[in-house]
Amino acid sequence: MKKVAIITAASKGMGAAISRKLNAEGYQLVLMSSSEAIIPIAEELKAEYMQGSVAELSDLKKLVELAMTAFGRIDLVVNNTGHPPKGDLLDISDEDWQQGLELVLLNVTRMAQLVVPIMKQAGQGSFVNISTYFAFEPSVAYPVSSAMRAALGSYCKMFADRYGEENIRMNNVLPGFINSYPVDGATVAKIPLKRAGTVEEIANTVAFLASDEAGYITGQNIKVDGGLGRSV
Repeated sequence: MKKVAIITAASKGMGAAISRKLNAEGYQLVLMSSSEAIIPIAEELKAEYMQGSVAELSDLKKLVELAMTAFGRIDLVVNNTGHPPKGDLLDISDEDWQQGLELVLLNVTRMAQLVVPIMKQAGQGSFVNISTYFAFEPSVAYPVSSAMRAALGSYCKMFADRYGEENIRMNNVLPGFINSYPVDGATVAKIPLKRAGTVEEIANTVAFLASDEAGYITGQNIKVDGGLGRSV
């Protein structure tokens, strides 16, 4: 029986590349995006899909229900999101901090609450969360993202402690600068590999972490940043 993966923010960039990679790996897909751009990729990959927001619990519930109705199982959840608000540190409003919390952390905690009971019944499962290398290299240029993704790193570790014995794994992928957005020359010059990463390289990492070959990896924050991060 084919494995089933839920992927959010799947219409473009890293989300679309992950969807294509997992389709090639034989997964049945259930995709969500906030825009109608989800329709062509869902049709291309013969995937189930819906429009919705990762910041809305009701939409996440519908997504899980769609997967279970269509396939009766969920083996993998890839939590991918858009970018939280940016701004000067002390100018960021409570509303923007809250939006970052909803987009980066609560989307993961809510999906875990919805899907872990399903995975427990199956005796296995995996979550892969798309984060950023700023989780451990905080930048005032991305303050909401840096703070919330650091919290996601802690949550991932606690999840691994709690659900490892259930054979349910969770890992975070921490991309650096990826070619889904323009990367200027000054930024590229700071990257040891002297280039931006590709969305396909992120997708390959996700597929590996979801695979049986990564069965002993959980609670980890895996940098895919071309060597840009300095923390050890």
